[in-house]
Amino acid sequence: MPILFENETEFECPESELLSLAAYALTFMKIDDRAELSILAVNEDEMERLHMEWMDEEGPTDVLSFPIDQLRPGQPLAEGEGTLGDVVLCPAVAQRQAEVAAHGTIDELQILLVHGILHLMGFDHAEKTEEIEMFTLQTQIISEWKRAR
Repeated sequence: MPILFENETEFECPESELLSLAAYALTFMKIDDRAELSILAVNEDEMERLHMEWMDEEGPTDVLSFPIDQLRPGQPLAEGEGTLGDVVLCPAVAQRQAEVAAHGTIDELQILLVHGILHLMGFDHAEKTEEIEMFTLQTQIISEWKRAR
């Protein structure tokens, strides 16, 4: 399962931990193990630019997801497919959110990473039932990954 990670920030992201969690999440969700995923950590200015460009919303956000091949859990790759997509994290925003949530920044980055990966698979939280499903999965994936380590 090719997973790329690039940190364009001054924040020391726990790369090996995030790569491990991403691989676990993809396996947990039965994404074809040939699928590619890219994870990028950016500063607030870049996240704000991306947020405006793609969501037409001002200010930096915590995570953005850019699906590429619309891969879904349990489905084999179709001809010409192979890239799940890109997850863009903003550690500075994650750090502020972690303070409010009273947990560590690394915990927040883990939550945001899994959240972004689930968005790549088509999960959303616009409706209450979708939110419950997505956030339950998010918690389950992280909890089981932590137990398995």
